[in-house]
Amino acid sequence: MNSPIRTIDVNHRDHSRVIAVFKIGDMLIDCGPGSTVATLLDALGDERPRVLALTHIHLDHAGAAGALVERFPELEVWVHERGAPHLIDPTKLLASATRLYGEEMDRLWGTMIPVPAQNVRVLHGGEELGPLEVAYTPGHASHHVSYWHPETSTVFAGDVAGVRIAPSDYILPPTPPPDIDLERWQESISRVRAWNPEHVAITHFGTFDDVGPHLDRTSRGLEIVAQRARTMTLEEYTAAAGEDVAVAGDAETIRAYTLGAPPDQTYAGLVRYWSKRDAAGQ
Repeated sequence: MNSPIRTIDVNHRDHSRVIAVFKIGDMLIDCGPGSTVATLLDALGDERPRVLALTHIHLDHAGAAGALVERFPELEVWVHERGAPHLIDPTKLLASATRLYGEEMDRLWGTMIPVPAQNVRVLHGGEELGPLEVAYTPGHASHHVSYWHPETSTVFAGDVAGVRIAPSDYILPPTPPPDIDLERWQESISRVRAWNPEHVAITHFGTFDDVGPHLDRTSRGLEIVAQRARTMTLEEYTAAAGEDVAVAGDAETIRAYTLGAPPDQTYAGLVRYWSKRDAAGQ
């Protein structure tokens, strides 16, 4: 694809093809965690981004936002209204993540610095901002948005369009706690499809041109993992996920999948989803 879009691999945990940051002119789409900010800054060199457009505030997508604002004080950070308070004061976000990752927090994600309120631009969905259009696309997270770039016919779908590590065409749905909503996720896939994009860019990892089949596999993958989590133990679920990923190819590609969507976390998010539905009598 001949495109002004640049893909920056921040080499999460010293592994390629796990977390991508996309750059369009002076705009960044997501920024990766605090643990990889040095890699991102090195890749930017003397370039000064004007906007950081976050798809959502999970640490692998937004953890470095505050560090970037420290480096570039005029940086405007875009985030959905549900995520904005936790970007400004990440205390609850970090507490939740610590329950999930425990002693591994610092090694995995580094430091998350608060983003000053004056640097935050709150999104609701439906905005047209410069070269991008914004859509509210919940399901993976209640504060998830996607960005449409008409000039290149590219949608930046964050985690809504799954985890896919080239050259494989396998889609692994990332379903971590705490607010997976499969019905809304399927609606968000339809919302992304409605733009009729020629390219889909996902944080884990890269840009793909077979958009229709890609979204079809994402939708079907969600159905499969949801039913597995409903009926399987963690051990059974992990074994099934391992068999799926084994078809992806070489050991490095398989490792990238498991770093992008660890099976224990995807299982935990789906179990929480089913528990909430059961409690609501659905």
